[in-house]
Amino acid sequence: MRNMKLKSFLLGVLGLLISFAGFSQEEAKSSLLDKIIAKVDNHYILKSEIEAQYQQSLASGQANAPNRCQILEGLVVNKLMLAKAEIDSVIVDDKRIEMELNSRMDQMEQQYGSAKNIVEAFGKPIATLKEDLRSSLKEQLTGRKMQDKITDAVTITPKEVAEFFKKIPTDSLPYLPAEVEVGHIVRLAQPNKNQKDELIGRLLDYRRRIEKGENFEDLAKLYSEDLGSGKRGGDLGFSKRGAMVAPFEAAALKLKPSMMSDVVESEFGFHLIQLLEIRGQEYHARHILLRPDYQKLDLTEPTKYLDSIRILIQRDSVKFDRAARDFSQDKATQDAGGLLMDQATRSYRIPFDGTMEPGLYFSIDSMKVGTISTPIPYRTEDGRSAVRILYFKAKHPPHFANLKDDYQKIGNIALSRKKNDAIENWFLKAKEDVFIFIDDEYKSCNTLGTQGPEASPSGQ
Repeated sequence: MRNMKLKSFLLGVLGLLISFAGFSQEEAKSSLLDKIIAKVDNHYILKSEIEAQYQQSLASGQANAPNRCQILEGLVVNKLMLAKAEIDSVIVDDKRIEMELNSRMDQMEQQYGSAKNIVEAFGKPIATLKEDLRSSLKEQLTGRKMQDKITDAVTITPKEVAEFFKKIPTDSLPYLPAEVEVGHIVRLAQPNKNQKDELIGRLLDYRRRIEKGENFEDLAKLYSEDLGSGKRGGDLGFSKRGAMVAPFEAAALKLKPSMMSDVVESEFGFHLIQLLEIRGQEYHARHILLRPDYQKLDLTEPTKYLDSIRILIQRDSVKFDRAARDFSQDKATQDAGGLLMDQATRSYRIPFDGTMEPGLYFSIDSMKVGTISTPIPYRTEDGRSAVRILYFKAKHPPHFANLKDDYQKIGNIALSRKKNDAIENWFLKAKEDVFIFIDDEYKSCNTLGTQGPEASPSGQ
């Protein structure tokens, strides 16, 4: 029974910790009288950590919210991973932590509207907030890397998937909604000559101002439309060769340290680049990015372009998947012949229900299988104006899950269970190698004993 309980939540432990980590937890800590509840080697778990996560889970209204014992066990597993990571020399690079930290701060700024609003909400300078988060973030990334080390070699065979499916009781098979297979070809709206000239002129003016003595960082903070790097004075950190889009990287690598580029156009807009340092196969650059006003871009040209592609496909002069690979500007779907993927299941069969993007749902709802839509205005995930044509490849009716039609979904579940087993086996072995202490207040949880995690202090 104990093993079944452990299996049911171990894979989600790190996700749970990540979802609860952040500044609200730090705030909760400061308002509680703290004490050490558990110790795993040199890592401590405070009562405030448990309470902060518990209160946040209640506030989120999530179904099956974890109780305090489950939260404690999750924290113990995480600390155990950290302790073993130290023993096994599993290290997260400081640059990786800094990148993730900056990403979290960018998300915070989007949520609160500005850095000033963040400071007012938490009563701390941004630098202090970042330091508060850095330690917990390092633990999260280290734990995640340790988990990857445990499960990376875990694979699953078709035979194992079939055996897993056979063990599911017939009356427990899920009833799946209708699903569709849909592809698209996307063309982005481009700025006209006047719009380009205006952006180029502004960047050249910034370049002259910097050459006359103004600070690149200050201008980037004021004018760059790259929200992430702009707040850092345009600093992009070190990048491996091949990581940036080709026009940007080609221009950056032609420079010598401290030199600035001419204006460079890429799919993201127009850049003024300054190279700071080259270190082996990595380079450190910063930039000022200006984007065209996507609301004012003319959709006439991409509409005409896609209409001509549509006619070629209808005449069978080119197959849709080949046209998507050759002509679509959506890099995420190009290699798949334009097919859209359900990110939750990593399947090209997308639930045709309320979870689908409304614009896509209503377009497909009026089409017949095998047909291609006329060009439709489209807004990309990063907010750019575009046009796309849709291909309604197939529709699958609602049905009970079966191995033939749902192999990929079933395989993903089976693989997750197998990884869960690997983590459980690792956990049971690793806990023998590490000193673990649990305070008497939480002894009723039997965190490492044989009783399930339903038990909790004060019946909670």
